[in-house]
Formats: sequence, C-alpha cells, structure tokens
Amino acid sequence: MLGGFDIVVIAIVLLVILVLFAGIKTVPQGYRYTVERFGRYTRTLDPGLNLITPFIERIGARMNVMEQVLDVPTQEVITKDNASVSADAVAFYQVLNPAQAAYQIADLKNAIQNLTMTNIRSVMGSMDLDELLSNREVINERLLRVVDEAVGPWGIKVTRVEIKDIQPPADLVQSMGRQMKAEREKRAQVLEAEGARNAQILRAEGAKQAAVLQAEGEREAAFRQAEARERLAEAEAKATQSVSQAIALGDVQAINYFVAQKYTEALTEIGKAPNSKIVLMPMEASSLIGSLGGIGAIAREVFGDGDGPTRIRSSVPQQPATPSSPRPATTPSPRTTTPVNPFAPRNET
Repeated sequence: MLGGFDIVVIAIVLLVILVLFAGIKTVPQGYRYTVERFGRYTRTLDPGLNLITPFIERIGARMNVMEQVLDVPTQEVITKDNASVSADAVAFYQVLNPAQAAYQIADLKNAIQNLTMTNIRSVMGSMDLDELLSNREVINERLLRVVDEAVGPWGIKVTRVEIKDIQPPADLVQSMGRQMKAEREKRAQVLEAEGARNAQILRAEGAKQAAVLQAEGEREAAFRQAEARERLAEAEAKATQSVSQAIALGDVQAINYFVAQKYTEALTEIGKAPNSKIVLMPMEASSLIGSLGGIGAIAREVFGDGDGPTRIRSSVPQQPATPSSPRPATTPSPRTTTPVNPFAPRNET
C-alpha cells in the first residue's frame, strides 16, 4: 500500500511531465508559430524545438510560409468595347511575415481571392476584346503589380498571377472565325496578285533580254556577213587584177579561162534555181563540153606537159589573121598562139 508521501511524489512527477509537454513545442519545416501571452502576440517560433512558458503562453497561429496556390473562380468580364467574356485565373503567394498575416487579416485566402477577382475585372475591363485576347502577358503583369501592392501590408508576397482561360461568347467566336477567314482570303488574294505581277515583270525582263541578245546576234551575223562579202570582194578583185595583168602581158588564155569559169558557174546557178523546170538555151548540147575542153586546153597551156610550152590545137576553123603593123627590126616579135574560143562549137568534120 502507498503511503501519503508516495502519492505526493507521484503527483509531482506527473505534474512535471505535464509541464514539460505543455512547454516544449516542435515547429515543422515550412511553418511559423506565433506565441501569445495572455492573448497578446509576443514572438514567432522558428522550425525546430522551442520552449514556452506553460499555462502563461500558448501557440496563437500556425502559418504556412511555403509558396501556395490559389485558384480564382470563373467570372464574367465586360471589356471596353462592351464584349462579355468569361475568365479565370490562378495566383501564387507566400507568407513573409507570419505575425502580420495572422493578425492583419482575418481570412487570408478569401481576401487574396476576392482581391484578385476585383482586379481582374478592373484590368480586363479597361481593354478591348482584340487586345484582351492577344496580350495575356500584359494582363498578367498588371494584375501581379496591383495585387502584390494591395497585399503588402498583410505580410504577403504575390509571386505570380496567371490568366488560365478567356472564353468569349459563342456568337462572338463565330464572328471572329469569319473575320479571320476573310483576312486570310484577302492575304491570299494579295499574295496571288503580287505573284502574278512578279511573273509578268520576269517575263517582260526575259523578253527584253531575249530581244537584246537576238539584236546582238543579228548585228554580229551582219558584221560577219559583211566581212565575208568584203573578203570575197577582195578575192574577186585580186583574181580580176591577176587576169588583167595576164591580159596586159599578152596572155589571152587568161581571159578565156575567166570567161569560161563564169559561163560554167552561170549554168550551174540556172540548174539550181527552184522555180526552173525547163531551160531553153540557144546553144548546142556540145557547147558546154567544148567549153570544158577549152578550159582543159588553157590549163595545159598554163602548166605545160613537161616538154615546154604546149600549143593548143583547136578544132574550130581559124579566122585569117589581120595583118599587123610592121615592128622595128631591133625588137623581136613575140611568139603568139592563136586564141581558142571555148564557147565555139567543135567542128566534127
């Protein structure tokens, strides 16, 4: 049986244990606890093992100092051009001063949510619909600046505000679709017109370059033809000069050769004419053969047969020679041969 002293000791031990449990507080990482003494804030406990005065001090608020996410519900917004859209958002915030967050505002999350919704209406309501749909970054920046400035006295830091979705009315979406289609069709027509214009310009430039090249080619061809005709004329002049010199020196066979050559060429051209079907010539068929024989005789006279100058015997009857005037005795008379007419018909008898 326990005596009175034993009971007192057990009671004291139990009291000490209760005091220790009441005075020792463990704060987890990411949290801050506020301490109140008789209902008044005194200090903030950091993460770890902390001691407070039992029965005099108590834990006031347990504040989460990690960054937290707050969903902003969908709400109707009327834009500057009287278009009604639905928008929702998400906000990220962090508690920097647990005492201010605990004692400056009663319902922290509700306060931040309503503040964000109000500023969404203000910011988005001051913009046109097209600007609203294309400038989300501007909206997010303005919302972040306004909301962060408003929650500063509460010991809160708003790190980010993002617009999740903007939903215009269905009829407005259809109108925007038709407008976008019209814009794209207009761009397509503009691009097609520009392509046609560029193609015409390129074709015109190509035709111009082709005409220039053709003109240059014709000019070069004319120049070459003129040069060829000039050289041909020079050759003809030289040939004529050679024949003239030969005639001047007393060689009558040269003119016979020249005339026979022209005669043969004329006959060849007559035969080549495309519009010539029947050719009537006032000559015998043997005339051309006689001319060819005359050309051969001229060639033998010019080049010889190896035994000295060869006289040409003609089958054409010779005309009596006209008596020439007497020559001086000191000048020997040159030996001449009777010229052969290549165009005279041969005497077959």
